[in-house]
Amino acid sequence: MSLRTASIALLAAFWLACGPGLRAQQPAPRRLTLKDAIALALKNNVSVLVAHTEVSEAEGTRERRLAVLLPHASGDTQAVLEKNNLTILGLSVPGIPPTVGPFVYYDFRVSAQQSVVDREAYHNWKASAQQEQATQLDYQDTRDLVVRQTAGLYLDAEAAAAEIEAAQSRVMTSQALEQLAQDEHDQGLATAIDVVRSQVQLARDQQDLLVAQNNYQTSLLALARFLGLSPGIPLELSEKLEFRHIAVPDIEQALPAALAARDDYRALLSERQSLIEQEKASHARYFPSLSVNGNYGAAGRNFGMMPSSGVIEGTLSVTIFDRDRTGEKKEIQSRASRLDSQIDDLSRGIEQDLRKAVLDLKSTEQQVNVTAVALDLAQRELTLAEDRFRNGVTDNIEVITAQAALTTAQDDHIMAIAQHEDARAALARALGATEKKYQTYLGQSDPAGSAQILEKVKVP
Repeated sequence: MSLRTASIALLAAFWLACGPGLRAQQPAPRRLTLKDAIALALKNNVSVLVAHTEVSEAEGTRERRLAVLLPHASGDTQAVLEKNNLTILGLSVPGIPPTVGPFVYYDFRVSAQQSVVDREAYHNWKASAQQEQATQLDYQDTRDLVVRQTAGLYLDAEAAAAEIEAAQSRVMTSQALEQLAQDEHDQGLATAIDVVRSQVQLARDQQDLLVAQNNYQTSLLALARFLGLSPGIPLELSEKLEFRHIAVPDIEQALPAALAARDDYRALLSERQSLIEQEKASHARYFPSLSVNGNYGAAGRNFGMMPSSGVIEGTLSVTIFDRDRTGEKKEIQSRASRLDSQIDDLSRGIEQDLRKAVLDLKSTEQQVNVTAVALDLAQRELTLAEDRFRNGVTDNIEVITAQAALTTAQDDHIMAIAQHEDARAALARALGATEKKYQTYLGQSDPAGSAQILEKVKVP
């Protein structure tokens, strides 16, 4: 036995002895359904986390604006050591020293203030409440968008997995055809060039398989990052890419419902209401404000004798001149004009998204039908070419050509299904309330619709 053979045998024995233990240390892949992936994204994705903090910030702003309208109370305790200079006060009496003191006194007092009429503060509070609602709607829209993005990344991984399966089947076919060419050559029914052609095709299919495997792992890395998972966690998809028929909604009926359900559109409307309240608050600066202030407590030089005292006063404040109000009004009107343009543009954008999703659904379903027929024909072509080559009717150029046609047909079919699934996700996003309704559009397949896929296009 040579040294090289002995080394290989030793390594094989070591792997058989230790391999199971080493493999046991590797964590099992985490299986993910689309529902699981969406749940993880809504929990861990950074966009959702940031949007949630913005909601908390808006709540704090509203509470601060409300606090201006509520009573304010405080308690004060003073211990005073005082020495006064009468000369500074303009008092100069013969026989009395110019300085008096030091003397000590104590003062315990509770003060309170309540705004009675302050329309500016009131409308500022109403504006902050509308802004909080807009922020909450933005947060929900972020969640809906994350659902859409998660579905897209999961779909990319499904398509990459489907490419691996197709590439593996092509490698197995090429191996069988390479063996056939070798057998035909050994029997004198094929030339050496036929063997070389089959070997080249096998190498090409093996390379395609490696590329597909790398693309799949890359898509899982992107999915893990988006879900807030460590890229080192092994993932495995529980669902496979498949065609799912869905009824196409009527656009004219779906559009009003989509505008009412899209949280990004509703958020802009809430921001517009907030600007209306801000404009009212700006106008209210012309009006007087009324507040009541008071305090009550006890003061004295010792704790045994501290007579009580207090005061209540009302304050009516009127702004006589304030140039800032003109500039503030211009700012608010400019923001309102800009927001109106954004609302109009988003309305058209939602209609565009809806119409495009419907067009894509119809087109991609037809593409799935056509590519399914083309795939069936390509498989039949390869079978016929293989039979002709096996029977010595022709060389394997026809086989290689049929293999290339089959590769194209498989890729086209996978792409068509992936585009149809993406159109379903786009439709769910366009209609709004994606988080609540996504299972309606991205759920399990419709067996009746899938069974009719080959019946819609006649085989020529």
